[in-house]
Amino acid sequence: MTGPGMHGATQRAEHRAWTWHTSPEPLGLKLARVPVPVPAAGQVLVRNAAIGLNPVDWKVLGGALVNWQAGHVPGVDGAGEVVALGEGVSAERLGQRVAYHTSLHRDGSFAEHTLVDARALLCLPHALDFETAASFPCPALTAWLAIDKVPVKPGQPLLVSGAGGAVGQYVIQLAAARGFAVTAMANARHRDRLLALGAKDCVDGPLPDGEAWTGGRRYFAVLDTVSGDHATRMAAALRANGHLVCIQDRVPQWPCEPFGLTLSMHEVALGALHVHGDDGAWLQLRRAGERMLSEVSEGRMQPQGRVVHKFDELAQLLDTLRNRNFSGKPVIRVS
Repeated sequence: MTGPGMHGATQRAEHRAWTWHTSPEPLGLKLARVPVPVPAAGQVLVRNAAIGLNPVDWKVLGGALVNWQAGHVPGVDGAGEVVALGEGVSAERLGQRVAYHTSLHRDGSFAEHTLVDARALLCLPHALDFETAASFPCPALTAWLAIDKVPVKPGQPLLVSGAGGAVGQYVIQLAAARGFAVTAMANARHRDRLLALGAKDCVDGPLPDGEAWTGGRRYFAVLDTVSGDHATRMAAALRANGHLVCIQDRVPQWPCEPFGLTLSMHEVALGALHVHGDDGAWLQLRRAGERMLSEVSEGRMQPQGRVVHKFDELAQLLDTLRNRNFSGKPVIRVS
């Protein structure tokens, strides 16, 4: 399949894709055959080998955060091979093994092929398999954006709440590598794993609904992966001039009086870069992501364990993720 300004080819004019038809339920997705998309200027076509599933993939199905039309292909994370190029993309891209995070506002990764902006591609180390690579972009890049908000002060105490999930897996390691004394807040079943990743201490959590933090103002920074409400309550754990980083949702109101504790507030949203990020911001993120992928490939950074299913089982696995009926990172093997 070729077109104006397009180089390379796919072997078929149609492909399989999971499509959305206004249902908020993952099981409402339908597997269909649709035309293989053609890359525009600055884009590439990736033939997916694996697809990473994330909580955002089921959260957006209700339509509140997006303006989709029936037939839209959801999904943000994938990995595979570049098989076609749009105008202005270097010919060196053709055939590259890549991972990517793509925008919620156009067709995504739940298909055999996906259009991706060339500036968002993460080149893979030769030794890294596609399933591990597909599990990486959303949680790992979000974790990097979160830790990058906090000034590096080795030895300072830092707490990660909701540390047992995929984002926490990377935040713990990135914070420990920067020299922070990391405390992980998570269910006790994650304790041994989080200590092995670099946490110095673990506390039970997250906080029950409506319950306040009672452990005193102990931390230079709190990185919260739970919710805006939970982050608000965790602000009580911060010292003066501390940093509160909200990874899931945002804090609706400043949690302290003006000119008192003088806390710094931060929000994190990887998807915002697709709308507002310039080439410089993407270059910085891409370089960080490729460094982390190299560390994963070399065993110096540990990804979350993967739960791998077939392409035909994508909707069922996404529904299982929504109901949190397993531990690990869900990945779909496309071929």
